[in-house]
Amino acid sequence: MPWHEERTIVWEAYREILRKGLVAGASGNVSLRLAEGSRTDLLAITPSKRTLHSINAEDIVVIDFAGNQVDGELIPSIESMMHIEIYKARPEIHAVVHTHSIYASSLAVAGIPLPPILDELIPYTGGEIRVADYGFPSTDDLARHAVEALKDRRVAFLRNHGVVCAAQSVEAAVALSELVERAAHIYVLAKLMGNPQMLPEGIIEVEKNIYRMMNSQFH
Repeated sequence: MPWHEERTIVWEAYREILRKGLVAGASGNVSLRLAEGSRTDLLAITPSKRTLHSINAEDIVVIDFAGNQVDGELIPSIESMMHIEIYKARPEIHAVVHTHSIYASSLAVAGIPLPPILDELIPYTGGEIRVADYGFPSTDDLARHAVEALKDRRVAFLRNHGVVCAAQSVEAAVALSELVERAAHIYVLAKLMGNPQMLPEGIIEVEKNIYRMMNSQFH
């Protein structure tokens, strides 16, 4: 089977976000940028409307940046266009994970960005997590708004929808998804208790510089 290792990585990542409770049923999707000779416009992505328990690594679909199916029998994720547009806009990104985790999605529904509240957040996300303008699922609008909200960051909330995380590897994108859900949970609880305190401005700038340094080698 072509790209067996890469397909297995995507399938295992989907299994991991389900195990961590970041998705439920057939929601969410995972993709990985592929390299095949001189081609740089390929990705492996989870299939549409299939639960983890109904698929295996061989069912991960390979498509190109035009959305054409290159390999695989199942229909690729309905959010394929969002993944494609992120890869086209961000050449340094090699993996995208889209989740519907409870607390992060709650902020997305409320239209509330996740501010810099934890030291561990900014070096991995790049700063405040923005809320993208609404786009109907599977549309060009959703893809465009996701790219705009990401900009120079690694994470964006999709209004009334969920979360998208972009990284250099699938493992890093999954870890980001878990980190953001934990931070969103803490922020929601802190808001219920009173007024959440942000990190000092000087520390925020230091941590943004750490983020830039960590990612400069990939540009």
